[in-house]
Amino acid sequence: MPFYIRREVSKLWKRICAETATEINLLAENWKYILGGLIFQYIHGLAARGVHYIHRAGPTLQDVGFFLLPELGQDKAYISEIVFTFIFLSFVLWTFHPFILKSKKVYTVLIWCRVLAFLVMSQFLRIITFYSTQLPGPNYHCREGSKLARLPPPDTILEVLIIIPRGVLYGCGDLIFSSHMIFSLVFVRTYHKYGTRRLVKHFAWLIVVIQSFLIVASRKHYTVDVVVAWYTVNLVVFFVDKKLPELPDRPSGGGAFLLPLSKDNKTKEENHHKLVNGNSGDSADWRPRTQINGKTMEQGNVEAVTIGP
Repeated sequence: MPFYIRREVSKLWKRICAETATEINLLAENWKYILGGLIFQYIHGLAARGVHYIHRAGPTLQDVGFFLLPELGQDKAYISEIVFTFIFLSFVLWTFHPFILKSKKVYTVLIWCRVLAFLVMSQFLRIITFYSTQLPGPNYHCREGSKLARLPPPDTILEVLIIIPRGVLYGCGDLIFSSHMIFSLVFVRTYHKYGTRRLVKHFAWLIVVIQSFLIVASRKHYTVDVVVAWYTVNLVVFFVDKKLPELPDRPSGGGAFLLPLSKDNKTKEENHHKLVNGNSGDSADWRPRTQINGKTMEQGNVEAVTIGP
């Protein structure tokens, strides 16, 4: 292995270790918020599965998006999922870039605390909405005649509590508003605020717009589900973001997390600033001074001074 490769690998390993230590300290302080957000993801999954038990298949409602956008068809419904997976994985990888890249602006733990707060509030409103009114699902497996349109009554409580991937992909009834749009909008808005690449920001918004059309074209949601998601999620992020404390700026050069100064260090630093500004730490030396003939005289101790040759 060439020398410069070993050197770069060594630098990368040190960077990862240093960032890991920093993030562990932050996780020790904020693990409750992370755990609470993850638990609510499970609760949201249970709520979506629960509404599937009471979903009633019916004729597809009249929808302007269905009229304007051609139907992709059941064999091409995966396209919207590919776009969503791209958005999801791209954002997750970006949140972990402080472990790899030298230039970094955010902390992984703190950014996920913020993201989970946005998701929890948006999903809470979503649960209330789709339980308030159940619409007949427009997706192919939710239509009349499909065996998956409504789940049979559970035999055990475990059938309700255990969420399987197939149940997530083939759910019905949880329509207003789109969960895919919640994740996508929260991720893109977060990167728009904390990301550094302007071109990537524009591209991310373009991808979300394309995904909105694909969701309707694949008949996974009504147009209203996507429209409501656009203004609800943006408003939630706007107001919740104002209530949360702003993320701390990282030291230049991507240094470690700055710990609070101790009392002794804080006193030393204050004295240092006083000396730099020309004042000593003694409050008695804060008295105004008058400069006469190049000499600095203290006010109140100025005697007769001869001005002239």
